[in-house]
Amino acid sequence: MDYAPVRGSVRNMNQLYKERAPWPIWLWLFLLFLAASLALAIYAALGTRWGWISMLLQVLGLLFLSQRSTLDIEVTETHLQVGKAQIERKFLGKIDVLSSEEMRKWRGPLSDPACYMALRFWIPIGVKIEINDANDPTPYWLVSSKKAQPLAAALSQ
Repeated sequence: MDYAPVRGSVRNMNQLYKERAPWPIWLWLFLLFLAASLALAIYAALGTRWGWISMLLQVLGLLFLSQRSTLDIEVTETHLQVGKAQIERKFLGKIDVLSSEEMRKWRGPLSDPACYMALRFWIPIGVKIEINDANDPTPYWLVSSKKAQPLAAALSQ
């Protein structure tokens, strides 16, 4: 198995592609609406101070979760890093750009439990990257990407 969690990134090598997938605005607005609704209920039950405290704690929690769930993708001349997983490019096989319908199928009915998935529900398209390593039980990586075509092109170089 030639991918493993890494603390940093592979930035010190020649970078061919980089993508960051944070939460979209609509998701932020929806979650802030839910937080405000809960804070209003707490305000009604316990008073102004507890309403504001709950809102502050919820916003801090959302900021923390948004940072933890942002997907970072980096391609260098020698490695692919998706989130905390990293693999040498020499072990990459066929790369398929997936439409939203294909992505839905590969996430669900066609999914292999041994595959590595780096998915974000707010990104409907992505790439499927086959792994050609006899020592690695992972058959493929399924990665959400807002820019699936440029990612596939960078991996094919």
